[in-house]
Amino acid sequence: MNLNQVTIPVDNMEKAVEFYLKLGLTQIVDSPHYARFESESSTFSLMLNSESFHNGAIIYFENEKIDEWVEQLQTRGIVFEQTPTDEPYLWREASLKDPSGNTIKLYWAGKNRLNPPWRVDIKKTS
Repeated sequence: MNLNQVTIPVDNMEKAVEFYLKLGLTQIVDSPHYARFESESSTFSLMLNSESFHNGAIIYFENEKIDEWVEQLQTRGIVFEQTPTDEPYLWREASLKDPSGNTIKLYWAGKNRLNPPWRVDIKKTS
C-alpha cells in the first residue's frame, strides 16, 4: 500500500493556493473549489469548505535543508510558530499554520523517519 494523496479543508482557496505555492509546491489542478499540488511521488490537495471546520490533522513536508528552507520562506513572508528545533523524537522540525488554520510541520528526520532507535518489529495482518 502506498499513501499518495492527502486533502485538507480550507476556507479561502485563493489565500491557501498562494500559501502552498510559497512553500514550494507545484500546482497541477486549479478550480474554484479544489486545488492539487505535486510533491515528488505524491499529491496534496485543498478542498474549499464553506462551513466552519477544525482540522486536527498535521501535515508534514520533509526537506533535508530544513534551516535554509525556513529562512527562505521567512523572506517570502511566511510566519512560523516554531523555527527549526531538534525534537526528542530525533526530527528537526518547524511549525506554522496555513491561512485556514491547518497545522503544517516542515522537518528533516533522515533515517529516523522510518528507522528510529525504538522501531518495533513489522506486524502484518494475514
